[in-house]
Parts: sequence; C-alpha cells; structure tokens
Amino acid sequence: MGEFNIYFGLGTHHILNLDAKDHLLFVAALCLRYQLKDWKKVAVLVTAFTIGHSITLALTATGAVHINKTWIEFLIPVTIIVTAFNNLLQRREQVEHPSRLPLIYFFALFFGLIHGMAFGSDLRSLMTREEVIIPLLAFNLGIEAAQLLVVALFLLISFIFVQLLRAPRIGWMRIASVIILLWSMQMAWERWPTHH
Repeated sequence: MGEFNIYFGLGTHHILNLDAKDHLLFVAALCLRYQLKDWKKVAVLVTAFTIGHSITLALTATGAVHINKTWIEFLIPVTIIVTAFNNLLQRREQVEHPSRLPLIYFFALFFGLIHGMAFGSDLRSLMTREEVIIPLLAFNLGIEAAQLLVVALFLLISFIFVQLLRAPRIGWMRIASVIILLWSMQMAWERWPTHH
C-alpha cells in the first residue's frame, strides 16, 4: 500500500501546485459553462478527459509512445486556447440549454490525450521497469482526485458569481474565458518550440 500512496500523492501534487497552472486553466475552461446544478454533466465531461489522458499516460509512461516533450508542452496551452475560444462562441441559449452531446465533450476526450502525454513523460522518469500497473493506477487516481477538487472549486466560484452576486451566466463565462484565453496565448507563445 505504501507504493500506491506514494504514486497517488505524486498524482495529486502534479495537479495541485503552481507549476500545473496549464492543467488548472484547461479544467477551468471546460467547467465555465456549467453551474453546480449541472454536476452530472461535469462528471461526464471530466470522465471524457480522464479516458483520454489515461490512454496516453499509460502509453507514454511505459515507453510505448515517444513524443517530443517540447511539442507537448506547447500543445497543452493550445488546447486551452481552443476550449476558451469555443466558450466565447456559445450563444446564451446554448449555455442555458446545451445539446445532449455538446462538442466540448469531444474536446475533453481528444485534448485529454495530449495532457496525458505530459503526465506520462513525468511518470516514466519515476517508475521502475518491473512494476507498472500500481504506479500507473495510483498516479492516475491521484490526478483524478485532484481534478475533481479543482472542478468543485471552479463550480463554487461560478455559483458565487452567478447565483449569489447575480452576474449574467453568459457574461461570467465570457469574461472568465477571455482571461483564460489571453493567459494561455501568452503561455503558448513562451513555449513555442522554436524558442527552445
């Protein structure tokens, strides 16, 4: 159980630290169009992201896939830019009455694949060749627990602005999306592969 706890802790720390602002911004961009009462939809959204990052986490951590980390670090803010920009394209009725399977679910799944490669390359440097299953499972569960905590925090922030302070839901989503968009554009510029 000790090994499980170590890797679970590494997974939670991978999300809950200041260096993980790119992953935090992505989760925030995904959650912005939802409110606390939409928690079931958010659970599906986070599950889609988890499926995506679990696949590439396993492939990258075990060495089955090798991708230049510089490009992965650049592509992560690109996923945030696309998600935030998609939020800005939403009309009021789309936010208040979303379709059964909005495009953002596919974003979560596909972009999860990219984020998983970043997680996997970090995990590979920590793992021994002999034991793979427990570190992979524990690290992934740690990431998931931390992400759910972050989702709950962002839903609470949205609740404060929209329900308590009576900010228009679409206005709150757009202002927050613009902030995330600008921040992630700066991040992408700093990580442009030719800068390295």
